Amino acid sequence: MNNNKDAKIIFMGTPEFSVPILGALINNYNVVAVVTQPDKKIGRKQILTAPPVKKTALANKLKVLQPEKIRDNSEFIQHLKALKPDLIVVAAYGFILPKKLFEIPKFGAVNVHASLLPKYRGASPIQAALLNGGKKTGVTIMLINEKMDEGPLLAQKAITITNDDNFKTLHDKLSILGAHLLIDTLPKYLSSQIKPQKQDDNRATYCKILTKKDGKIDWRKSALEIERQVRALNPWPGTWTTWQNKILKILEVEILNPQIGCAESEIGKTFSTKQQDLAINCKQGSLILKKLQPEGRKSMAVKEFLNGYQEIIGSILK
Repeated sequence: MNNNKDAKIIFMGTPEFSVPILGALINNYNVVAVVTQPDKKIGRKQILTAPPVKKTALANKLKVLQPEKIRDNSEFIQHLKALKPDLIVVAAYGFILPKKLFEIPKFGAVNVHASLLPKYRGASPIQAALLNGGKKTGVTIMLINEKMDEGPLLAQKAITITNDDNFKTLHDKLSILGAHLLIDTLPKYLSSQIKPQKQDDNRATYCKILTKKDGKIDWRKSALEIERQVRALNPWPGTWTTWQNKILKILEVEILNPQIGCAESEIGKTFSTKQQDLAINCKQGSLILKKLQPEGRKSMAVKEFLNGYQEIIGSILK
């Protein structure tokens, strides 16, 4: 390797978050292969769909590998060895890498993680930052070891979380930040100008894989907590309640009053404001409902929703 930019890199990633990072590598390094998860059936029609990273890789005429599994997959490991990579770069691939894999390259494997480690190790760091009302988050470039997000740190960059940020806006900011930070960090790492720093495990926090149940709204929580939940968990797993024994997705809300509590019998009860907005009582405070999606229907602004569902006013959402 005569120059850092001659480094042969294997990239491993799957969702939209990974795309700007792969793009930055393509523009600056020799990407010899892209590893991503298999195509999946998506939507009501169950159409077999390629991951965003695969689409980007194919558009750039790169070799694409989509193993069903990577642990105990000797054929896949041998395939990677044959490529003789100098480094593996991982960004939201979706599987924990076995030791045999990240020991292949001379420089090991680095991961682009969407939090300021050791805070929010795990699968949902962007959502966790929003759910917990964090004021800042960021991106970490770290070396991969056998444990989840516990490898030595190479670089970090922080950003402020605004009151308007939701999952999509914060996701997009961190994805682009990760791409820039990676390209800034790799030359220093490959030329031994960076000394990896051990994480402080005593400060570690964790976030889990989210499921549909995590989106269920409990109106006994405060308006502030529920507003954060809606911002954090859309589009996946989505935030929802039930009305008339059917799922009603709550896609966008605004805090009407963060403080005033209500009687137990009024929790979850909807009402019309002086401005004709549809609002709902929480255990503490109230929310304006701005965008909803009835079961089996398209999403719509609340004014459109009320044209067909006026009877929701004064009802209890559960």
